[in-house]
Formats: sequence, C-alpha cells, structure tokens
Amino acid sequence: MNPEAEPSRAELDALQEPLLIEFGASYCGHCAAAQPLIAAALDRHPRVRRIKVEDGPGRRLGRSFRVKLWPTLIFLREGKELARLVRPTDSSAIEVSLRQIDSAG
Repeated sequence: MNPEAEPSRAELDALQEPLLIEFGASYCGHCAAAQPLIAAALDRHPRVRRIKVEDGPGRRLGRSFRVKLWPTLIFLREGKELARLVRPTDSSAIEVSLRQIDSAG
C-alpha cells in the first residue's frame, strides 16, 4: 500500500494484521486532544499498525465506514471490525479495544 495515498476499502479489508484506522481532520480539536491518548495506548501494542486518514466531504473511505464524528477509531483484525471508538477521552478505552485486535498484547 502506498503510504502517501489513501488506501482503498478493499486494501484495508484484505489486511490480516491488527490495524487501527484513525479518521479525523488536521483542524479538528477533538482529534488533536486524542493524539496523546492514542499514542500512549499504542506504545503497549507495537504489533498494531496505525493508519491515519484525513476525512471530510467527498472522502469515500470514511463514508464506507459510516464515519460521522472525528476522531473515529476503527479497530480491525483480519479485515473485520472488532471495535470502534468515537471521540475517545481516555486511553483505557483505547487500550481495551487494542487488546481485542492484538492477540499478543
């Protein structure tokens, strides 16, 4: 997958590794506030791949996941959504969801 281009839904669905997709926008205050929480939780799960997706009007990937608010965190394993968090405010909720997709975590 080209890291510069937004991945397609088919590419994401085909990934077998534990994956966190973070939908947001660079100007979103909620997104900025969530960054240290996400980073702290991910530090304990190095096997989980994180893909940040700049979302907004006309962005198909966010619509395919029915994203309505930012940030929306979607946790996938073997291409299947196992958890979703919208506007998380503490790292413990993120940690619980990461444990769901990271069997070695």
